[in-house]
Amino acid sequence: MFVMITETQLVEVIKEAKTATKQRKFTQAIELIINFKDIDVKKGFALNEVVQLPKTSSPATVCVIATGDMSLKAKQANADAVIGTSELDKFATNKRESRKFINKYDFFLADTKVMPLVGKTLGQLLGPRGKMPTPVPFDAPIESFLQRFRTSIKVRTRASLSISCKIGDESMEDTDLAINAHAVLTAIEKKLPNGERNIKRIMVKTTMGKPIKQVQEVKKKFA
Repeated sequence: MFVMITETQLVEVIKEAKTATKQRKFTQAIELIINFKDIDVKKGFALNEVVQLPKTSSPATVCVIATGDMSLKAKQANADAVIGTSELDKFATNKRESRKFINKYDFFLADTKVMPLVGKTLGQLLGPRGKMPTPVPFDAPIESFLQRFRTSIKVRTRASLSISCKIGDESMEDTDLAINAHAVLTAIEKKLPNGERNIKRIMVKTTMGKPIKQVQEVKKKFA
């Protein structure tokens, strides 16, 4: 029987993954891989979660789609990009530029008033990529939304018994990476039909490295 890995053991697996990889001319990402079991993917199993990471080395990029006051506040809060309805109209006639634009950003936020136009102009491109904007009510604090999404990742899979997501990079402390892995595991466990019993294997790898499996089965649930 699989029992969830502890945070201490995550540190050991992360350390081994770092040691096992060759030095590269760029900072490699650290990826968490989770394999599932006893789930019938034919019944539409899917995960599409935004998980906020407690520790981050580089913020996620966030684009805000809004007009008026929200647009102004998003610019003041240094959103990575702020576009309005005129830009959306331009994207509607240029799919190539739309794709290039969408690929630049990790997350999209949109004023609820412009969501119908977003769906009409970019929905066919955003949807399959799991990047449909999170609606933001006109009177909501856009600054708080930006702060949350800048420290978040998207964990997404459809009809598959595994996921892979970035939990940081090799410049980060092993303990911080383990804390992030713990946050992802906690969030995913809650979405599984039978919780931790649906988790078969946990692995960690660098961008160019081989996956390192957890060292052993553990005797208690992660704390």
